[in-house]
Amino acid sequence: MSPQFSERIKTFPAALKEQFELNAVITDISSQALARLDGGQAKGPLSGYLLAIKDNLNLVDSPTTCASRTLEGYLSPYTATPVQRLLDAGAAIVAKTNLDEFAMGSSTEYSCFGPTRNPYNPDLVPGGSSGGSAVVVAAGLVDAALGSDTGGSVRQPAAFCGLFGLKPTYGRVSRFGLVAFASSFDQVSVFARSTELAARVYEVIAGHDPLDSTSATDPVIPFSYNEELARSLTIGIAREYEHEGLDKEIGDRYGDLTRFLKSEGYAVKEVSLPHTDYGIAAYYILTTAEASSNLARYDGIRYGTRTPAGDDLERLYTDTRSSGFGAEVQRRIMLGTYVLSAGYMDRYYIRAQRTRRLIQQDFLQAFKEVDLLLTPTTPTPPFPIGTKVDDPLTMYLSDVFTVPMSLAGVPAMNIPVGQSHSGLPLGLQLTASYFGEETIFQLSRFIEQRYSV
Repeated sequence: MSPQFSERIKTFPAALKEQFELNAVITDISSQALARLDGGQAKGPLSGYLLAIKDNLNLVDSPTTCASRTLEGYLSPYTATPVQRLLDAGAAIVAKTNLDEFAMGSSTEYSCFGPTRNPYNPDLVPGGSSGGSAVVVAAGLVDAALGSDTGGSVRQPAAFCGLFGLKPTYGRVSRFGLVAFASSFDQVSVFARSTELAARVYEVIAGHDPLDSTSATDPVIPFSYNEELARSLTIGIAREYEHEGLDKEIGDRYGDLTRFLKSEGYAVKEVSLPHTDYGIAAYYILTTAEASSNLARYDGIRYGTRTPAGDDLERLYTDTRSSGFGAEVQRRIMLGTYVLSAGYMDRYYIRAQRTRRLIQQDFLQAFKEVDLLLTPTTPTPPFPIGTKVDDPLTMYLSDVFTVPMSLAGVPAMNIPVGQSHSGLPLGLQLTASYFGEETIFQLSRFIEQRYSV
């Protein structure tokens, strides 16, 4: 271990204290990172890098809170597979980061530890639900971080904080040790300040895991930038993403980058994703249904906090869950229970599953014509803290450009494309077909090198 690397770990608590107002970290675990390195941690492709992980990923003997009172006092007895792969690759994991409770949110305001703030302007949200992970990277406290992306929870904070944020193909990264929100959507994802580092972290955590039955066996293709290959890609522009609610500056940057790519000789083709407008409704029906099932395990019996209720078991359940879960989590559990109830399952849940299949087919058809899609990541730049928490429908629409990729299970990455006139980050999204992460990295690296505002 180099003296400089050791010093970075030792000074992390002081650096974190200087950024205290951002409220990005739940647990400082830098002392454990230092102990691992002093004990002769393995060297690998991430040796010398400081990383953070979202606090819904388990690390043995460390608290895992999911930003919820429900898990107060819980210490993880094991380590998540992606986290273990980081450690095996030589990374120093120094922090567990703030999030929307149980990863349900788009602003990192729904945390029992309070909201995380945007490093570009602390009056604004950093995005969510992985806002803490985005902020520690954007603020320079760590080199990269893991989050989880269910419907945009890494891509949207990456856009709000000026980072590269990759959601891999569903099944590409093991979910073993990731606390479940919506199991058919959740995917461990990556924040970094460069394409190259995002690719490096992704390659470490990706790959088959026998502990996760949904883990894909397809080989991981290492990223090696090839400009000739990058220039050969055909780029699709989806007409449905020219949305009336799209912020003008984001729309202008979208158009400018499209014109730049054409000027560089890229083939740019308009495609259609006709069921896009049904994405938000289908996503929130399906994910709340899965959340209702997944969160039934938090009953005050086996782990986490418990509200005393004498000998009344039913009251123990209801009091513990009512006091432990925040308002947004309770809202989603109720919605999910409703759509799964007798008489409503066919009307809502089954229709949403059919819509999901149609959206998957839209993407498969588009990728017969193009190699990548270029779209906005978010409809707006970061918004002020507190302005949407009492308007859940408006908050849910923050994910309008990211949930279709989650419904389809395809890989997508936010790429930073400069700043607005007020100095806020702007981001656009690259999407590829299944297991096309390496293709995303090729175009991302080209844009990173060549495009300037």
